[in-house]
This record gives sequence, C-alpha cells and structure tokens, in this order.
Amino acid sequence: MNPNRPRIARFDHYTHPLFDAMLHQATEVELQVHRMPATLAEAAQALQGAHAYHVTAAKDELAAPAFVTEALLQACPQLLCVSSSGAGFDPIDVPACTRAGVAVVNQSGANAVSVGEHAMGLIIGLAHRITESDRRLRRERGFSREELTGRELEGKTVGVVGIGNTGRRLAALAGAFGMRVLAHDPLLDEAEIRRRGAEPVSLQSLLERSDFVSLHCPRDASTRNLFGEAAFARMKPGACFITTARGGIHDEAALHAALQSGHLAGAGLDVWEPEPPALDSPLLQHESVIATFHTAGVTHECRERMARWAAEQLLGVLRGERPPRLVNPEVWPAWCHRFEATLGISLQHSTG
Repeated sequence: MNPNRPRIARFDHYTHPLFDAMLHQATEVELQVHRMPATLAEAAQALQGAHAYHVTAAKDELAAPAFVTEALLQACPQLLCVSSSGAGFDPIDVPACTRAGVAVVNQSGANAVSVGEHAMGLIIGLAHRITESDRRLRRERGFSREELTGRELEGKTVGVVGIGNTGRRLAALAGAFGMRVLAHDPLLDEAEIRRRGAEPVSLQSLLERSDFVSLHCPRDASTRNLFGEAAFARMKPGACFITTARGGIHDEAALHAALQSGHLAGAGLDVWEPEPPALDSPLLQHESVIATFHTAGVTHECRERMARWAAEQLLGVLRGERPPRLVNPEVWPAWCHRFEATLGISLQHSTG
C-alpha cells in the first residue's frame, strides 16, 4: 500500500460540521480545507495532490475558478473523485470528468423528505392563498375575506415532472391529501412510475390535466428551458406552477407573462437563475408567487444527512469501493485502473 494517506480537499464554502468531523476522525484519509480561489491557478494549486474534491452543489455559492472544468481536471492529474455536496451537480462538468477517468458522486436522495415536504407546502400555500393573505393582512385594511378565497386539495390533480426521490416523496404526500397524481419521467417505464404512486402520462397530457405542476427533474441539456411560453400555454387555465428543481429549467419571463395574463393562478418558486434573484425581479413583485431562497433542502435533518452520506461515500471510494451514488457509471472500469496506478492499492473486486 501507498504509505501516503489519500487526500480529500474542499474550499471554505458552507459545509455542515459533521462532514469535517467524520473525515478528521478517519485516520486513513487527510482532509484539507482551502480558501475560495480567485483564479484557476489558485484552485489548481490548492487541489494539487488531492485525490478527492468535495464541492458545493450550489453553483452561485462557488467562485467560478473552483468549478470542475476540463482545465481544472488537467491541472489535477491525481484527482480520482469529485463529490457534490447535494443531489445536484451544476458546478461539475460530468462528461469532462468521465473523459479524465474521474468518478462523480452526489448525495441524491438525502434531501427527498425535506424537498418533498417543501413542494407540498408550496402547493398548500398556493391553494389556500396563505402568503397572499399574510401580506395583505400586514399592510391593508378594507378588503374582504372572499377576495382571498382558496381551493381545497382533495380531488385536485398534481402533475409531477420527474418522479425520482423527491418526486416520489411528493406523490406520497399528495396522495395523503386525496389528490390524484400524474407523473412524466422519460427515465422510468410505466410500471415503475405506477409503483412510485402515480399514473404515467405524456408531458403534454400532464400539463393539460394538472391543477398543480411540480418540477423534480435535473437540469441538463434535455431539460434546460423545458418550461417556456409553449409549456405554460398548455397548462390548464387557473393551474399553479411549482419548482424545487433548478433554475434554468423554467423561463422566468415566460412564467411571469403567464401569471400576468391570468392564465396561471400562481407559482411557488424555490429555485432561480441567478440565485438569489434581483430585488426588482418581476416574479418577486407578483402577489400570486410564493418565493423561497433555494431552501427546500435546507433543514437541520437534511444538512446533517447530506454531510454524513458524503463523508461515508468518499471514505468508501478511497478504499476502492464502488460508490452507491455514482453519477457517471460508465467511468468505472477506467477509474479502477487509475485508482490502482495512483494509490498503489490493488483492487480485488470486479472492475466491471
């Protein structure tokens, strides 16, 4: 075995203290925490010799030179693994990592309970117009209760776009409220979607039939601007749009236009592009919008779970174990060869 301990590096963005504590207690690895870099050269220097790089999933909280790009990978030839702190991995160029033989891992599923509950909360808030009532009661008098008439959820339909970990959690919660659940997910077959508690439908059918449309899909080339003018126009008149996914999947200007015209009744938005949005963002000024600051997964329980999963997964990877949340599984055979060559540790298990 290589007498040098594998090194894990991260920059000084917010990280739940459990992550550092677990890695400091693990005698088989060394954790290095560096100041956020101002240049690519600074980032590369900080990561020199690192075998794993743990990076925040929130791209707007990370300096651009710390993004995992082809240039950074070329400057860090010993890097074996890049770990995202959350379910998303926006700051990571996954294809570049695959070409370099670098495994990318995330913490998918750790935030499912928190994000699913948040999405359900936005649906309840929109249906019962809770935020609108709160705002008006604090600033006005002379309006009637009937001006804030809401809707019951029982018997209504929610359309879940992407029924992975968080979408499945929302489906269960919506079902408990007596809602009908539709789902569209091109990555799953119809039988699996049914097992996850929803009726499988096309995206067009989901838009046309749903009283609430909730996004739970990743942001990638196939989903960027998936919800623009055409998609909002297909939605049922008076429906509400909810997203706890990622900014950039929906067109903010097109959403505002659909709200202004009255075609949509409201929106619950936890994600933006950029984050936070400008104070003069038209969506922030709209009375029918509930706005939160990408906080769906920001709960004490979720942050602790993310930290624990991330630390455990990195420790396993640096022992040569196949990680449970491998974003680019096609990299694995090449990764195994690089692992053996870099750390001098022979892998006894299959590299397939």
